[in-house]
Amino acid sequence: MAFDSSCGFPGQPGDSAAISGGSVRAAFDATSDRYPAHPFLHIPAQATAGYGRQAVDWEYGEAALRVQALEADFREAGLTRGHRVAVMLDNRAEFFLCWLALNGIGVSIVPLNAEHSAAEMAHVLRDSAAVMVVTLEGRRAALEPALHVALAGTDRALPPVCCLGDDAPRVPVLPGTFAASTDECALVYTSGSTGLPKGCMLSNAYMLAFGRWYLSLGGLCTIEPGAERLITPLPLVHMNALACSSMAMILSGGCIIQLDRFHPGTWAQTVAQSGATIVHYLGVMPAILLQFPPQPGDRAHAVKFGFGAGVHPKHQAAFEARFGFPLVESWSMTEVGAGAAVAANVEPRHAGSRCFGRPSGHMEYRIVDDAGVDVPPGSSGELWVRAAGPDPRAGFFSGYANQPELTEAAWAGDYFHTGDIVRAGSDGALHFVDRKKSIIRRSGENIASLEVEAVLNQLPVVRNVGVGPVEDETRGEEVMACVELAAGHAPSHEVALQIFEAAAQRLAYYKLPGYIAFVSALPLTASQKLQRGVLREIMRRLASEGAAFDLRALKKRSAAHPADNA
Repeated sequence: MAFDSSCGFPGQPGDSAAISGGSVRAAFDATSDRYPAHPFLHIPAQATAGYGRQAVDWEYGEAALRVQALEADFREAGLTRGHRVAVMLDNRAEFFLCWLALNGIGVSIVPLNAEHSAAEMAHVLRDSAAVMVVTLEGRRAALEPALHVALAGTDRALPPVCCLGDDAPRVPVLPGTFAASTDECALVYTSGSTGLPKGCMLSNAYMLAFGRWYLSLGGLCTIEPGAERLITPLPLVHMNALACSSMAMILSGGCIIQLDRFHPGTWAQTVAQSGATIVHYLGVMPAILLQFPPQPGDRAHAVKFGFGAGVHPKHQAAFEARFGFPLVESWSMTEVGAGAAVAANVEPRHAGSRCFGRPSGHMEYRIVDDAGVDVPPGSSGELWVRAAGPDPRAGFFSGYANQPELTEAAWAGDYFHTGDIVRAGSDGALHFVDRKKSIIRRSGENIASLEVEAVLNQLPVVRNVGVGPVEDETRGEEVMACVELAAGHAPSHEVALQIFEAAAQRLAYYKLPGYIAFVSALPLTASQKLQRGVLREIMRRLASEGAAFDLRALKKRSAAHPADNA
């Protein structure tokens, strides 16, 4: 299987149009037919520094030939509709080739996060039943232990691992290997309040709806067909880059400018040189960029708007004044997709108030208390959402893989329960307040408190632990652990380091506790359940008083993923 991005690929068109209801590949083929000479993908040389140091520039027509040839290779390997293939290709051009080629066959992709530990990847590989893994040569060593852990104790054979430049190994078509529905485009794993990440089944319809919703926004987010260049450093393993920015450009004939990660020191220069007209961001990015002194080139760009979420209230107006374009806050979830997405694409945006816009007619919503009763106007409550019209789940995910009971629980009462606490302003605009679920939102990553607790509770030095968020001006929230020590252990910086280093063997770096505090007892209910609201107050107080060990400086990526990517 040839993945060399320096070579052209002759090939025959696939049969993607035959997939019922339309597909990502069919949309790409239609755009490549309409705009064959328009730029499809640009990856600046800086973003390829780790593997070639040459910029990638593909037109739609050229990319279509590469995709067709790769599809033929995948078919020859025995892949067919209903299979799932795990892909760990980082934010490289090959990700797009594999995704589109596999989609043409009806194969669903399972994006793997290279930042994850072997145990975390093993869970995804086991749960998804992927029949093949496509990755980079440098990732093979990290993948093999994950594969062995994933299949330990089962009678399943190891799925073949195909690296760049390999010939694709034949996939045996065995009973039980067809895990995905015929319309599944991707299985994206997201942290949830139940601990282990859950696989969100995302259909082709989901992907297409997301792109069309984005294109329909107008106002500050007006997108001109065949003219836009959208730059994003966000990872393709998440919904934003995979479904939102990529689909908007594919459907409109725009150019995807995909970075490997966020490089704060050269960000303004990269944006200007790339000719970007749209920027995708997370709140951590404005926070970091505002720490740099103003430069003459801060406004030397063609950007019309930024589109993202989570900007800190004190940063939004300051960023817009300095860099000269609006940061349009938006809201959705992997589960929600375009079915009930909201964006502050028209004025008044209420900058600095965590406002993410006014819901439009494509959705219905409720703001409810813990009993599911609508709260009075202006009060805070959990946001419940659904699509307007006969199908309340239109545009949403298809469900959690292998967990239909959790899917139905999330849809209790015919509304999707988001777990986000919001309030509505007098003009109907929604403002984010907090999260109801035990989720920590750090630099755009959702981290399940229960997942971190499960790892820390296995350590001999820990008797009991509670994990939750504390506010962080740069990253939004940081992970904090309040630890009851086992008998015979005394609180100390050395013990905190011991806990941190042990956790690092099981968790991705960003999930590790940035703060560890030792407590004599955790706040528990009469039934011995953790009182998370009380725990948050305790953590906030301990962090503000300096009564916790600050380990944030130790949270760094591996050598292959430098720490300058927040």
